[in-house]
Amino acid sequence: MYGNLTYILFMPQFSTRSARIEARISPAALETVKRAAELQGRSVSDFVVAAAQEAALRAIEAEQVIRLAVADQKAFAEAILNPPEPAEALKRAFARHRKLASGAG
Repeated sequence: MYGNLTYILFMPQFSTRSARIEARISPAALETVKRAAELQGRSVSDFVVAAAQEAALRAIEAEQVIRLAVADQKAFAEAILNPPEPAEALKRAFARHRKLASGAG
């Protein structure tokens, strides 16, 4: 294999970009970002966009996790471990589904 494998693996993806963001950071932070981008074979812009996207996805995923109070956790576990009897309407729905699924009409 010829060439620099690291460069090939981390080669920037070309895409059509139409939006722009700006940020002011300290010179020390900029040097850190430049160094990290260089280590990955990316431009500073490419590195910052990728890092921002990763952080945004983590933030979104963290907010989509269901958080329950302790009492709610106990109630949920109790319902799973000792489910209530199905209501009559649910029993009729199961029976109808069984009948339809078996092809009996």
